[in-house]
Amino acid sequence: MAGEEELEDLLDREGESVALVLTGGINYSSGRAFDLARMAWAGHAKGCVVGFDLAHAAGNLVLQLHEWDADFAVWCTYKYLNGGPGSVGGCFVHERHARDFGLQRFAGWWGHELETRFRMGPDFHAMAGAEGWQVSNPPVVALAVLRASMDMFDEAGMERLRAKSVELTGYLESLLDRHAGRGFSIATPRDPQRRGAQLSIRVSGSVRAVWERLAAAGVVCDWREPDILRVAPAPFYNTFEDIDRFVDCFVGFL
Repeated sequence: MAGEEELEDLLDREGESVALVLTGGINYSSGRAFDLARMAWAGHAKGCVVGFDLAHAAGNLVLQLHEWDADFAVWCTYKYLNGGPGSVGGCFVHERHARDFGLQRFAGWWGHELETRFRMGPDFHAMAGAEGWQVSNPPVVALAVLRASMDMFDEAGMERLRAKSVELTGYLESLLDRHAGRGFSIATPRDPQRRGAQLSIRVSGSVRAVWERLAAAGVVCDWREPDILRVAPAPFYNTFEDIDRFVDCFVGFL
């Protein structure tokens, strides 16, 4: 995924022909977090619509989409938001578009205004706000799980969770640094402001073999071809002791 500088260079060259800037909040492979406010400004300066894919950022970073002036954003809820596989997606639409009913959209039944939805008329009348972009009714059981998670987020506070996340990931980084030169390196930016919870560890040799041994030992992480092991201590339920155990296992399995 291109970064802020690459996007600005592209827009300087081609901006007049670009209608939409759509980019991720965090790179799924490297774990790099992007300056979304800067990207939104660069896109709008050339008259582009700007949207963000926040699949790896929602529930991971403190997001200020309205202040950053994003036109829209979408995300999944099964990762850091604890919804589990198959959980619903989420979206943000800036308030300046809330009542622009002339915008083209996938006109789904669940986005029709509530008062007349069940009349099943021939015309679509969108609800105001992000609700007007809903396509179909969500699965109720999945929503119940997500509601419980959202209550936990409200109680803990995103700022506090993010602060603990920075400490956990920094601790993981410091322990790995003690074993530098053992056949791995950290591919994620060192600056805590340029990453979320995830550290991507580039492994020499077979990353899948290391992952399989970790899984057999009860350590949950994942791998991406050709050589990346992704480790993300989640502040809700991971501890510093968990990180100690992971590093002991990981170094022992290299």
